[in-house]
Amino acid sequence: MALLLRRGAALAARSFRAAAASSASATVHRLPAAGSLAGAGEFAPARLFLLESRRGFAKGRKSKDDRGDTVQATPDIGPTVKSAATSQMDAAVIALSRELSKLRTGRATPGMLDHIMVETADVKVALNRIAVVSVLDSHTLSVMPYDPSSMKSIEHAIISSPLGINPTPDGNRIIANIPPLTKENIQALCKVVTKSAEDFKQSIRRARQKALDTVKKSASSMPKDDVKRLEKEIEEVTKKFIKTADDMCKAKEKEISGS
Repeated sequence: MALLLRRGAALAARSFRAAAASSASATVHRLPAAGSLAGAGEFAPARLFLLESRRGFAKGRKSKDDRGDTVQATPDIGPTVKSAATSQMDAAVIALSRELSKLRTGRATPGMLDHIMVETADVKVALNRIAVVSVLDSHTLSVMPYDPSSMKSIEHAIISSPLGINPTPDGNRIIANIPPLTKENIQALCKVVTKSAEDFKQSIRRARQKALDTVKKSASSMPKDDVKRLEKEIEEVTKKFIKTADDMCKAKEKEISGS
């Protein structure tokens, strides 16, 4: 009886060991579900390392792509720079044309006194802002101040102008007789033309310099050939507008002299 009990215990022990071994084998070879580290046991650190490595590799590749994306073609600033310079130069030429139209050529015109500056209360103001100028006949202008107290200042400003006009007070207005254009008058008017031309050509040159400065600031990000080409184009545009201003002034001087 005792022998049977010992054999039964031995058999039970072997069965228990076999079951334990089978269970351990299943635990060792069973991997956790994809996408989950829970229950991975001793394999969790290794799996985590692999996942992080993959993420790091992917992030590094994306960063490299990002760096590649930042290398873009430099935008062409040429059209914008030339357009801005051309607009400013054109405005200077238009303003010069208005100034030249004010100068008389032997006939009385309301605009011929517009460029005269009148000093009132220590402030210089254009005559056409403080008085109404009208034509009485082909050789006579009427100047009607908005404020009668400014008549003396207006009269003095007209006398001091290079137009050679001697105004005469007439009640609340000033009568300005336009004398025939003498040699002295023509010379005085031509000086006005020359000064106006130089003033507005300076405006054109300032527009050119502003454009060249813009190109210079962007030169480091542009091919040298493009920089030189753009600078040359700006110079050509400048020369064209300078020539236009010179031609306008020569035509005005010819008109004044009657030649």
